[in-house]
Amino acid sequence: MTQRFDYRQASPDGFKAILGLQRHVDGCGIEHALLELVKTRASQINGCAYCLDMHTKDARAAGETEQRLYLLNAWRESPFYSERERAALAWTEALTTISEHGVPDDVYVQARAQFSEQELVDLSLAVIVINGWNRLAIPFRAEPGHYQPGDHAPAR
Repeated sequence: MTQRFDYRQASPDGFKAILGLQRHVDGCGIEHALLELVKTRASQINGCAYCLDMHTKDARAAGETEQRLYLLNAWRESPFYSERERAALAWTEALTTISEHGVPDDVYVQARAQFSEQELVDLSLAVIVINGWNRLAIPFRAEPGHYQPGDHAPAR
């Protein structure tokens, strides 16, 4: 597939706005490795090839293992994720698919056991922003495969 057009150029102020939210999330204090798992899991659910390419490369560059990335889609059945990661992944899935089931109480309780109020809001913002990037990359067909870790140029 070929990119339809560059949404950054079409709406530079809109791009700046979402980039500002991304910068907040990146600096909020939640572990980088955990944020990359969240970004990857939401992108799996949404089917965003560009973001999957980007965030699996970023995760590997930051030291994430291939095994954990391969099993991320089946994290519930895998012993390789901490309780904090499991809570974040459940929260990510609930927020990404919120129109289907809302956010169940057990998912909230699990998340609150692992995250402070501020962290849970920032985790929610991380889920919101990756879903936003997915919703830009997919319809405008951001092309996967060219991204290199540290290069956030073409799309998100």
